[in-house]
Amino acid sequence: MEELTIYVDGASAGNPGKAGIGVVLFCEGKKIKEYSQHIGIATNNVAEYMAVIFAMQEALIMRVQNITVFSDSELVVNQINGIYKVKDNNLFRLHKQVQHLKNGFRKFNITHIERAGNKEADKLASRSVDRLDVCRGGKSGLQRARCPITWDGSDSKESATESKLPSA
Repeated sequence: MEELTIYVDGASAGNPGKAGIGVVLFCEGKKIKEYSQHIGIATNNVAEYMAVIFAMQEALIMRVQNITVFSDSELVVNQINGIYKVKDNNLFRLHKQVQHLKNGFRKFNITHIERAGNKEADKLASRSVDRLDVCRGGKSGLQRARCPITWDGSDSKESATESKLPSA
């Protein structure tokens, strides 16, 4: 696979609060994978960066050469593109990781889009935040943080489960 188009979103219930990411991968206009993962307690901006990092790592695992990423986070997109400075220490570390991962691609592009154009990733990110409650069941906070969340809400032994869509 040579090229992917990826939509990403991060969500947080509170700032900071329970947080999650949503990632949707397309190849030649067809959705090939989607992810929803709870990431613990984080700010919305951290969740947005984590979604970008997850998407980049997944593309590298798939040995994709060129990726175009779309995000509705103006801050994250403009920081990654060097338009805004990164002032927050936590975001600086994540920004540095994104810059490092960019070296694994022949072509990397990230573009800001309006939230309305990012509905699928937004829905997955929101689900990952909401799904944490499904696993609570009286467990301690430590166990809650490790509670496996999947995009469809089912329990899994993995912290992030991919949706393998049938090929047409």
